[in-house]
Amino acid sequence: MGTVMFFHLIQSAPADTLAINAPRALGQGWRVMVRGTDPAALDLLDQALWLKGGDDSFLPHGLEGGPQDADQPVLLGLGAPVNGAKVLALVDGAEATDAEIAALERVWVLFDGNDDARLQAARGQWKAMTAAGHAAQYWSEESGRWEKKAESAAR
Repeated sequence: MGTVMFFHLIQSAPADTLAINAPRALGQGWRVMVRGTDPAALDLLDQALWLKGGDDSFLPHGLEGGPQDADQPVLLGLGAPVNGAKVLALVDGAEATDAEIAALERVWVLFDGNDDARLQAARGQWKAMTAAGHAAQYWSEESGRWEKKAESAAR
């Protein structure tokens, strides 16, 4: 059963956090699916990820709908992780099912802490996921660096 990690973005954008976390996941041998709710927002995220890190930290990724979806180390899309992902990153209010969470190593919920609607939605996701017995961690960058602020063990 995977761990759900909530990332309360205050100073960073989703692309910044993904540019740090996705290479770590890839280093573990895990592929990543980034699930959003809006194709236009995923296009912008795709463009931003190409600009992160320069030549030293290229993040191989692609947008869902291409012929190599199953081969992508990091796939951005609206649907299921067809690339064999062990990590599901949720952006723009996307959600995961209990079955998906149980089958994955990690689920990352990235939410804009400056958007009250996204903040409230993330709180609802935390309550639902912990009530369902999933292990969860809450991370905030309020101090200027990432700090774990809360943790709930799996039941």
